Amino acid sequence: MRIAFMGTPDFALPTLDALIAGGHDIAAVYTQPPRPAGRGKREQKSPVHRRAEEAGLTVFTPISMKAEEEIERFAALELDCAVVVAFGQILPVAVLDAPTYGCVNVHASLLPRWRGAAPIHRALMAGDRATGVCIMQMEAGLDTGPVLMRATTPIAAEDTTESLHDRLAQMGGDLINDALEGLAAGTLTPEIQPEEGVTYAKKIDKAEARIDWTRPAAEIGRMVRGLYPFPGAWTEVDGERLKILAGHVDEKASGSAGVLLDDELLIACGDGAYRIDRAQRAGKAAMDREVLLRGFSIPAGTKLSSAT
Repeated sequence: MRIAFMGTPDFALPTLDALIAGGHDIAAVYTQPPRPAGRGKREQKSPVHRRAEEAGLTVFTPISMKAEEEIERFAALELDCAVVVAFGQILPVAVLDAPTYGCVNVHASLLPRWRGAAPIHRALMAGDRATGVCIMQMEAGLDTGPVLMRATTPIAAEDTTESLHDRLAQMGGDLINDALEGLAAGTLTPEIQPEEGVTYAKKIDKAEARIDWTRPAAEIGRMVRGLYPFPGAWTEVDGERLKILAGHVDEKASGSAGVLLDDELLIACGDGAYRIDRAQRAGKAAMDREVLLRGFSIPAGTKLSSAT
């Protein structure tokens, strides 16, 4: 097929790689413009931009696909289909309708659950037992289009947003060529999304990353895993921010919420307790609990600052 690929972050790379390997005529790759990043704030190309250039593909970095000249350039490509993976822009109807078979999106949830910007984080934080990837025919609504293909994976007790991100990204890449083949052949049966079960995965706000120790330990554990590696769940110890990277729940321990129950970072929660296994002080490297406590003693009875 003659296609355009539209994507920006690492999550999109397995799908782009699969399309290249599949021998498609990739007329253009669209990605977000270079942005200032790092300590020097130098402009950096997106992961998709770099991969596309390595493959010798034509790259466009429009500020907005709604601009008339961008719509015209896109239509002039005379595409069979466009594949969209975390592109970072809302596409106007004129763009969605331009390719012969429209635009398809690789979305990291089991639609209609977790439409929107942060489906991986939200599935973990909500305690979902499974998630997956959907190949969806795009339409004007937010992730409302019919599902062409889907694949499911269980969410393990040790999964984090990082591990799920990598697994789901690869699953999207594994599906995309079969989805395009079926779309062109007319062998796929689009699954209209039901009205029941719709949830929205709003973008993660850094303000919600502060831990409320009055919540159950199981919920805090899901929060830590769901916010790893970014933005990271955090608390305060004597006015210093401590980012919690990993830990585990102790359902048998109990005490006053937010108070350390021993000298090994076991913290009482609203129900049960949570032991920190790995954390990071402001301006310091990430450390396992034993290393952290060598230079940062937090004795039993210490009260941690909590979100309210």
